Amino acid sequence: MDLMRRIDPELIPVIEMTPVVETFTNENLPGRRIMMEEIFRDMIALLPPVEGIETEDRSVPGPEGDPDVPVRIYTPAEKTGPMPGLFWIHGGGYILGSLEIDDRRMRQISAGTGCVIVSVNYRLAPENPFPTPVEDCYAALKWMFDNHDNLHVDQSRIAIGGGSAGGGLAAGLAILTRDRAEMEILFQLLIYPMIDDRNITPSSHAITDPRTWNREKNLFAWKAYLGDAVFSDYDVSPYGAPSRAEDLSGLPPAYIAVGELDLFLDEDIEYGQRLMQAGVSTEIHVYPGATHAFDGVETAALSKRFIREREEALKRAFFI
Repeated sequence: MDLMRRIDPELIPVIEMTPVVETFTNENLPGRRIMMEEIFRDMIALLPPVEGIETEDRSVPGPEGDPDVPVRIYTPAEKTGPMPGLFWIHGGGYILGSLEIDDRRMRQISAGTGCVIVSVNYRLAPENPFPTPVEDCYAALKWMFDNHDNLHVDQSRIAIGGGSAGGGLAAGLAILTRDRAEMEILFQLLIYPMIDDRNITPSSHAITDPRTWNREKNLFAWKAYLGDAVFSDYDVSPYGAPSRAEDLSGLPPAYIAVGELDLFLDEDIEYGQRLMQAGVSTEIHVYPGATHAFDGVETAALSKRFIREREEALKRAFFI
């Protein structure tokens, strides 16, 4: 696919300025992590700050026998009593990213919806493959539920969400939470989620441009996360690759957003359809001319529309 012929015109300059990042290897991954952090830091430095949000970094108990899990808590400065809560999981293909890459996004969502956010810094693959990342998320979510009073959070209005691999972890976490039956999640906000390790859809083959998240990077990332089980007919856990789930019933309502030029397009639409077929209320948005992580270009009209619709979806879930 010729990405540049179909992309939204306002996104073209950013794609043209994006460094070409070739296929990941175990050897170059540490350097790629540093590069990603630097790119996000430079982009955010050009944007105005988001005011009115207080933050606190702390560590919370991890899975039994494992280290504590770092989290960052975002609270509206003007507290209004028990507020809705969002448990957020950052993206990065299960192999990249940190709390910092979504810091601005969290401030925007907290300010725009009046919710308290707990953003989790789970351990990354391949050093920490499945199930470590999703178990880190489960432990931090359990801490959020157990400490809702101190967080000024209404326990009955806690949603989970994430972007890209974070969306995949959120989808897997929703299934895991349903099965363990210790907590009840209100809603799942799945932003271009990375959920199918098989990479067999047309869109998973179509996106090859090295300036965006493409097929080669995706194949490496899934292998790093799932190990030898990936791409096979083995018993891949739905907690790791949610598209593998046979039963999607009993999950919380979902909002799924994805770009037309995202390699996750087909798997995300299919997952949304399967959720609806299982009786789960689901809203799906496909943004024309949008690549993976297109909302990072906040000045584009398409991104502004997505940000508005994302926050409206959360507010409907929190307040209806």
